[in-house]
Amino acid sequence: MASMRDIKRRRGSVQSTQQITKAMKLVSTVKLQRAKGRAERSKTYFKCMYDTVVSMLSKAGEINHPYLKAGESAKKAVIVITANRGLAGGYNSNIVKLVKNNEDWKKEDLIIYPIGSKGRDAFARAGYELGTDYSDAIEEPIYVDAMKISQQVLDDFSQGRVGEIYIAYTGFKNTVTHIPTLLKLLPIKLEDERTAEDKAVLDFEPETEEAVELIIPKYITSLIYGAMIESVASENGARMQAMDSATSNAEEMIDKLSLLYNRARQSSITQELTEIIAGAEAIS
Repeated sequence: MASMRDIKRRRGSVQSTQQITKAMKLVSTVKLQRAKGRAERSKTYFKCMYDTVVSMLSKAGEINHPYLKAGESAKKAVIVITANRGLAGGYNSNIVKLVKNNEDWKKEDLIIYPIGSKGRDAFARAGYELGTDYSDAIEEPIYVDAMKISQQVLDDFSQGRVGEIYIAYTGFKNTVTHIPTLLKLLPIKLEDERTAEDKAVLDFEPETEEAVELIIPKYITSLIYGAMIESVASENGARMQAMDSATSNAEEMIDKLSLLYNRARQSSITQELTEIIAGAEAIS
């Protein structure tokens, strides 16, 4: 059995760790409340944006625009949103696995555009090709940052560096449910939604190609921004759960160490009494 001093030292160490996890849980809870409200308020808009653009272009008939067909390059741009910090359970690793384990992709065909240093470092270690790093943008997502990212991937798409654009992020459903999500941004998958009674083709003003040129960048920017907002909420929710579990585990460990300490102390007292009694009997 470990000595009383060793048990006491270990219990003190666990108590110190528990204080840290408690503090991190409180911080994550406060951040989650703010991020949760932001994600819930914006979720409907970004979903509507995606559905509207897809539906509109599906009803528009044949449109000859590069944004609506796969590029010649076999490369795929994947915008990967993770965090800049750990201690969030499987939040970061789930997104990395989502991309790495996609059976339809080859490692050499991917260009990773990281938003978050955890994902950037993981893919760099695995030997993936990295595009422009936007890790700082995840600290406090703003629309301007999403515009910069959108412009970069669209430029690479237009110049033929990549033929498809995807985004991997963690969708926020509620405080305890976060869903790793892979969404294809370009080319947009269109379906013929026109019925037999509605075969009229949508007209655009200005010209169709000009309208698409204006719509698609706003569409891509909005989806990137929405994904960043949901990811921040998911990150704080995951960290809050992880720190809550760590705090509970520390409490259990403290209880076990306290029990061991009391047993060791009782054993020490019993041994001292035995020695005193034995000594007294020897004298008498």
